[in-house]
Amino acid sequence: MLRPSTSLPRRGQGPLWRNPTIRALVIQAVMFIALAAFIGFLVHNTLLNLDARGIHTGFGFMNERAGFSISQTLIEYTNSSTYGRTFVIGLLNTLLVSILGIIAATIIGFLVGIARLSPNWLLARLATIYVEIFRNIPLLVQILFWYFAVLRSLPSPRQSLSLFDAFFVNVRGLVVPDPQPMAGFAATPWALLIAVVITIVFGIFAKRRQMATGKALPVYWIGAAIIIGLPLIVFLATGSPLEWSVPELTGFNFRGGINVLPELVALWLALSIYTAAFIAEIVRSGILSVPQGQTEAARSLSLPGAITLRKIVLPQAMRVIVPQMTSQYLNLIKNSSLATAIGYPDLVAVFAGTTLNQTGQAIEIIAMTMAVYLIISLTVSFLMNLYNARTLLKER
Repeated sequence: MLRPSTSLPRRGQGPLWRNPTIRALVIQAVMFIALAAFIGFLVHNTLLNLDARGIHTGFGFMNERAGFSISQTLIEYTNSSTYGRTFVIGLLNTLLVSILGIIAATIIGFLVGIARLSPNWLLARLATIYVEIFRNIPLLVQILFWYFAVLRSLPSPRQSLSLFDAFFVNVRGLVVPDPQPMAGFAATPWALLIAVVITIVFGIFAKRRQMATGKALPVYWIGAAIIIGLPLIVFLATGSPLEWSVPELTGFNFRGGINVLPELVALWLALSIYTAAFIAEIVRSGILSVPQGQTEAARSLSLPGAITLRKIVLPQAMRVIVPQMTSQYLNLIKNSSLATAIGYPDLVAVFAGTTLNQTGQAIEIIAMTMAVYLIISLTVSFLMNLYNARTLLKER
């Protein structure tokens, strides 16, 4: 006996425009084509305007002679160098002040952030005053203060402030001895690299040993001894192949040594102190995010405060600190472009400033400058995200 079918009849597919998946793809394709057409219109219109004014596009100007001097160069440069060389010099100067600023701001920020939570009333209040003052004064004002009010008021080279007759401070900057490597010195950096590798391997071994036996080794002290001792032994064994060019006052200026520009010092101080105020608050919030029970448990085990902070509190606080601190690092790198206010030869001042004024290649130069800052920021974000992934709690 045949039984009637209880299954529902299949619905027809219907027109494609009623399918939400197809409709979404069509809308995205239309928006992409419209955006591409708009960008193409802008590029075409710009090229027409440039051609009407006799302005040629392209990167051929990078091989032309620059013809101007730069006050600070980390690589060899003369007036006969090319505009491509000025781009590299500006990039290196930007990276220099950014790296120095990140290092100093991190150290100061952590110290001030921890000091704000100190049981010492005076220390905590001083840290609070530091944060409230430097966080609420515009960065440009701080740069101008350090440059004009502090460094530009120093004495002339003849009346320089000296330390051990080797370090001199005057209105033209800081003059320090210049190390001159000799034959055989190359072995010392290699020894330092090998010492770092040995320390990392030893740290991994000590961690696995502690997990297996519960016994901890003094990794920090042993690692410091390896990193300092091995290069020092190699340096002495190769006959100390390093000489120092001590600056000497000759006429109205110093000869020999390394002259650190006051513009670099002012920019570095302002960037470091300003960014450190924000990092201090990030560190304080990260420490406060750790449950109080963690600290109480450490005290019940009679652990010293320094070990509790280093081994228990900070590792957990880094989960909160690292993402926010990444933003501060990026802000510091981008804020370094304020160097043009005091004449520090960074990428913006040298390449997007003088080079642009001499060549008139605005589109190419500005595009390259924007691309450099974008690449630097993405690189820093990538590295910090890798570190952040290691600090996250691993669920079992």
